[in-house]
Amino acid sequence: MANEAKTTKNNNSVKQFLDGIENVRRREDARAVTKMMQKITRKQATMWGSSIIGFGSYHYKYDSGREGDMFLTGVSPRKQALTLYIMPGFGEYDELLGRLGKHKTGKSCLYINKLEDVDLSVLERLISKSVRHMERKYG
Repeated sequence: MANEAKTTKNNNSVKQFLDGIENVRRREDARAVTKMMQKITRKQATMWGSSIIGFGSYHYKYDSGREGDMFLTGVSPRKQALTLYIMPGFGEYDELLGRLGKHKTGKSCLYINKLEDVDLSVLERLISKSVRHMERKYG
């Protein structure tokens, strides 16, 4: 059981999840990013775990034999920041990140306090490039 993925796709309602976000700014920003990701991926939004809205999916398999499924891109309206999942990481996106605006990054996470802090056209391009990268890599 220890090797089972914690973040799995489920049938929970995306609308109900978004409607339940208490912070008004975070709720509206999450709705805007959800709409943007749906436009980019042409995929329906689905819940992954209890707090991630994901789009599309791919199957991965590590050399260790561990395998599973994950979303192509996603968003989670966390208390500290709006978290966007840029699955290939940020190695190829330095130029876009330099033009994005106020943000922080983790391995595959882009943290934005509020959407008004970033250039939405740059954000859309970043998400689009990362999704295309994942589609090429995983088919």
